[in-house]
Amino acid sequence: MRSKMLVAAIAAGLGLAGTGVHAAAAPQDAPPSASTTVEQLKAQLATLQAKVDELEQRTDAQSDINVSTGQDIAAMRKAQATSSSSLDKALADTRFSGKMYFDFSNIDQKNSDTGKTDASGTGLDVKRFYLGVDHAFNDIWSANLTTDFNYVSNDGQTNLFVKKAYVQGRFDPAAVLRIGSADMPWIPFVEKYYGFRYVENTLTDRLKYANSADWGLHLFGDLGANKSASYAVSVVNGGGYKHPARSKGVDFEARVGFVPFEGMVVAVGGYSGHLGEETENIDATHTAQRGDVMVAYAGKKVRVGAEYFTAKNWGSLVLGPIEDKADGYSLWGSVALTDEVDLFARYDNATLSKDLDEDAGDVYYNLGLQYQVTKGFKLAAVWKHQKAEHSVADPVPPHVQNVKTNEIGVFGEVAF
Repeated sequence: MRSKMLVAAIAAGLGLAGTGVHAAAAPQDAPPSASTTVEQLKAQLATLQAKVDELEQRTDAQSDINVSTGQDIAAMRKAQATSSSSLDKALADTRFSGKMYFDFSNIDQKNSDTGKTDASGTGLDVKRFYLGVDHAFNDIWSANLTTDFNYVSNDGQTNLFVKKAYVQGRFDPAAVLRIGSADMPWIPFVEKYYGFRYVENTLTDRLKYANSADWGLHLFGDLGANKSASYAVSVVNGGGYKHPARSKGVDFEARVGFVPFEGMVVAVGGYSGHLGEETENIDATHTAQRGDVMVAYAGKKVRVGAEYFTAKNWGSLVLGPIEDKADGYSLWGSVALTDEVDLFARYDNATLSKDLDEDAGDVYYNLGLQYQVTKGFKLAAVWKHQKAEHSVADPVPPHVQNVKTNEIGVFGEVAF
């Protein structure tokens, strides 16, 4: 608009100036010359107007470009803010964790028939390294993935498994459902009261009479206003988390626990199934069964507990009419000497076969001193002893063979 007013002003000035000049200089008898001048002025004015229009078009186009660019930048910033907000929310709803069990020790293992075994020697073991990711979709639904890595120096092999992979629905403290591979009812529950899993597995885990995790459906929860009772039930494939193969039927494990007072627990549990060995073309002639009892106390300064199990047909599911039984118990205790140092000990005794091999047995004990280096990091100086016996027919004559293992070293746990 200002450009048009400027053009009009210039045109008026030029017109007046041109008229004055011609009026003063040209005689009255020469009108064609004045007409020619006016025509030239009009042409110049038209050219000037065209240039002004062109300039205005360029200005409008640049303005449109500037507006469009500004809109694009604003949209990009909004998208970046939205993306950043979504990422921040996803990270806020996601928790990463890890736990490592390791040791540096010397093992002295002797077979009563053949002498020292290849398990003897000094080495570093990373017996477990768990990495976990837990993501919450909302207040009810979440998901978990936990990998299990281990390296044992005496076999020189590393293994990587998916230990836990499940979707969880927490509908109530008394009703939590997990679908997938998740903790079984018994072993993780005992570990919580034992407190020294990084030094040694609990009784049924060490002797392979139970699985710590398996694939299936898991329901558990706390009962009572003060969590005075708890329960857990699992319906699983039966082969354990390392063997997720499909089986012909499903296995069942359950546990109930009672808390008479804070820190104290009395728990009973049981298992029934075919351990994943029964398939469509292989029938199991027996059903594996196990019963469990635990009485324990876990306080700030003192831990003490006892676990007992009895099992039937564990490992003899396809041996025809022959059945077998086993049982065993574990005693443990620890006391805090200072805020950072604990003294602990444990004793296990098990009869591994009451019908097929009456001489089969296992005795285990340990003694150690734990030091809390910092939060999430423990070290323990430990001595272990194990004596495993069973009957052998060769070399003749039939006799009881035993394998004695002594181990001394430093064991550690790192958790974050």
